Amino acid sequence: MTHDALQLDVSVSYGVPRAGIPSAVSFRRWVRAALEGRLRQADLAIRIVDSKEGRSFNRHYRGKDHATNVLSFPADLPEGLPEGVRLPLLGDLVICAPVVVREAREQGKPLAAHYAHLTVHGTLHLLGWNHEDDTEAECMERLEREILAGIGVADPYLGE
Repeated sequence: MTHDALQLDVSVSYGVPRAGIPSAVSFRRWVRAALEGRLRQADLAIRIVDSKEGRSFNRHYRGKDHATNVLSFPADLPEGLPEGVRLPLLGDLVICAPVVVREAREQGKPLAAHYAHLTVHGTLHLLGWNHEDDTEAECMERLEREILAGIGVADPYLGE
């Protein structure tokens, strides 16, 4: 069985100092792992933000007045596209660095592993995955575990 290679364009921008933040190469690898075999072409942006910018995004888009670890903004595709036609534009992820650092420390996880998990989690949201109820959450978590295991990252849900 042959697969078409995934054509992937991931831009990473930093609203925080880059010290301690994974490289853009790492973020691209994590996105690729989440999308491989699910899409043939994807274009997305990842912005790494501080608590102030993260809180602003979360308040504006979700009505929650605190910074959260990752926000996913799926692209709005234009109306009237034929059934099944997908533009490569997938959407945007906003990852709040101070929240990721705090959570990794609180949960006793390696920082890079937590960034990998949140990048995969956010990318799956861009594909339409959710965790609104227990069944959806279980399915999404199972998929995250498989993807992360494939790139050598331990189960992020162990111990919960």
